[in-house]
Amino acid sequence: VQLQASGGGLVQAGGSLRLSCAASARIFSGYTMGWFRQSPGKEREFVVGIRWNGGHTYYADSVKGRFTISRDNAKNTVYLQMNSLKPQDTAVYYCAAAYGVILSRVRSLQAYDNWGQGTLVTVSS
Repeated sequence: VQLQASGGGLVQAGGSLRLSCAASARIFSGYTMGWFRQSPGKEREFVVGIRWNGGHTYYADSVKGRFTISRDNAKNTVYLQMNSLKPQDTAVYYCAAAYGVILSRVRSLQAYDNWGQGTLVTVSS
């Protein structure tokens, strides 16, 4: 297993969760890391991405100001801090990795060729 996501759970609206994605060293260095999510009956969508050096981050409009992505290269781990959660944030969250992705494709699901198993986040109203 090259990507291992964890940290999902059940939380009330307005609450917080932190997701983690542990990656093997081989695919972490130099990779852009992303979080995507998929709700029942919907397509998987981009949530947030971060460049390998952590210098640039990219957010979906729906999570700006509420979610924060960070990475610890020494631990080969990327984190997603989710605050002010809403019921519409309920989904399976997947971490993904992409090497050499250009800026215009950071939000593209097809740019990522390494995927974790997903972790379920449920936000109750």
